[in-house]
Amino acid sequence: MNVPTHPQSLYTPDSAVPRGWLLDRVALYLGRDAETIDPTVPLAEYGMDSVCALSLCGDLEDEFGLLVEPTLLWDHPTVQALLAFLAVQAPAPGASGEQ
Repeated sequence: MNVPTHPQSLYTPDSAVPRGWLLDRVALYLGRDAETIDPTVPLAEYGMDSVCALSLCGDLEDEFGLLVEPTLLWDHPTVQALLAFLAVQAPAPGASGEQ
C-alpha cells in the first residue's frame, strides 16, 4: 500500500474539519502514525472497528458541534470520503461565499 506523495491534494479546504485533525484522530484510534494512513484506503482495512468509529463520531460532535450518524464511517469509509462529506455538512466559515 502506497501513501500518496501529495496528500494535500485530497484535502477539502471548504470543510470546518481540518484534514490534519481528522488524520491525527484516526491515527490515535488505529495506533499508528498519521503519515502512514492513505486517505483513499478504507479505514476498516487499517483495523477501524465499531468502537473506534463511534468514538470518532463523538469526537466530531464534541470538537465541532456536528451531529453525525453512528454509521458515518461505514457510509464514508475513507478519510477522503469522510472529508468530502464533512465539507457539505460543516462548511468552513466563508466557504459558501457569504461575507
